[in-house]
Amino acid sequence: MGRRRTPGLYRRKRADGAFEWHIDKRVKRFGRLCESTGTNDEEEAERYLARRLAQIREGIVYGVRPRRKWRDAATRYLTESADKKGVERAARALKDLDRHIGDLWLDQVHNDSLQRYRVARKAWAVGTLNRTLAVVRRILKLSAELWRDEQSGLTWLAVAPMIKLESKYKKRQPYPLGWDEQALLFPELAGHLERMALFAVNTGARQEEICGLKWRWEQRVPELDTPSIQRTVFVLPGSVTKNGEPRVLVLNDVAQAVIEEVRRQHRTYVFTYQDRHGQRNRVGRMNNKGWRAGRRRAAARYEETLERECPAGFKSVRVHDLRHTYGRRLRAAGVGLEDRQDLLGHKSSRMTTHYSAAELGNLLSAANLATKSRESPARTVLHVVGG
Repeated sequence: MGRRRTPGLYRRKRADGAFEWHIDKRVKRFGRLCESTGTNDEEEAERYLARRLAQIREGIVYGVRPRRKWRDAATRYLTESADKKGVERAARALKDLDRHIGDLWLDQVHNDSLQRYRVARKAWAVGTLNRTLAVVRRILKLSAELWRDEQSGLTWLAVAPMIKLESKYKKRQPYPLGWDEQALLFPELAGHLERMALFAVNTGARQEEICGLKWRWEQRVPELDTPSIQRTVFVLPGSVTKNGEPRVLVLNDVAQAVIEEVRRQHRTYVFTYQDRHGQRNRVGRMNNKGWRAGRRRAAARYEETLERECPAGFKSVRVHDLRHTYGRRLRAAGVGLEDRQDLLGHKSSRMTTHYSAAELGNLLSAANLATKSRESPARTVLHVVGG
């Protein structure tokens, strides 16, 4: 007669193909216990389950703080942050962290246990790594100060450990594109990315604003129509802008043409891509594998096409550099500081979404100057030389 399996334990296949025992059990006065045992040995898994049930009982009866896994805390953080800005970036960071610390107990996550992760991501920019570590900090702080166990009333953690950020921070310098560089790079991108890039370099919109752009934010401005163009603007809510303030996205002629090209492709989102099943989906981020592959191809052709050495900045050009390009072209075309701030959505005392048609017309004229600045001065780099 076969050995009777312990209730609440079941085998689950891991991503690497191996099997592992998992717990999925309802516990009285606690709720659902669902986590990995970290082993493929059934007897060891049973001992693990017994220890966890004993810990839960101690918490319920004696007020002993129950232990929770990092993955539980990360899941709760994403659930509670679902409607906040930056949640997609946090989700990517936590997914990357999961393979390193997902199975650790929450009280095992500290500066030392993150060292292997720091080493594994040493090729990352310091700012990128620090943003991920900042999410870890936030979750540990919430676990120690806000999140409480329903039965014992104790916080998930007794105290949040200090997580040290990387200090050797060298901010990457912006790299605004020249017109010839734009002509080299954009055709190397997939069609949907090329349209998004063209829109970015003609509006100065940030990546998150473009990827999340919705048709219901579009508003007609018939006073600015021409015989060939029906004018619209987008009024972005504060939930998607960096500074939390709503702003008007003014479309010059090129940006308006891009909008007309993608109109009616999707009911909700302006910019989408077509998957292999023919379905239109929102683009999660522009700085993806497609962007990086197109950038590599353009960099490989740079010297032959433009007859000069490919700069390091072009080899690592980012989506955000399109915003810098727009700002530089506005300045080169003689657009004043106040108009540049309004067009780029920089926070100022004048920030408003209440523009008259005449004011929008002035901003539109300024935005169109960015397409006429092809003779903008060459990029000059000054190097500081020690005395």
